[in-house]
Amino acid sequence: MTMPEHYDSDILFFFDGQPERLALYQALLQRLDGEFPEASVKVQKSQISFYGPRLFAMVSLPRRKRDSGIVVSFGLGRREGSPRIGMAAEPYPNRWTHHVAVAKEEELDGELRGWLREAWDFCQSKGRQGR
Repeated sequence: MTMPEHYDSDILFFFDGQPERLALYQALLQRLDGEFPEASVKVQKSQISFYGPRLFAMVSLPRRKRDSGIVVSFGLGRREGSPRIGMAAEPYPNRWTHHVAVAKEEELDGELRGWLREAWDFCQSKGRQGR
């Protein structure tokens, strides 16, 4: 996976004082790196974005400080109806952004990885269509 020059320091700043969330993110990153080695990562102020070449997934912190874990978001060409989806929005026709709260490593399971694979494939297909 392609990392920006200051990735390590940016990640430590993003998760400052939150070692449990950092460990959860690192577990997710390890899975993403194994599945999508050609992807790239960008650490921003409010989220960590994953590209391949278009944005296909994001990690952010829960809005409420008392909530544990991280939020994993991804884009699909359809709305997923699983109860694990905390919120889904359609910012563009037939482009749905889904948000899943992940509080423990066991929740980085096959179902979530399947959605991330679908999001990867969806972002790849958008690139071939010239959008």
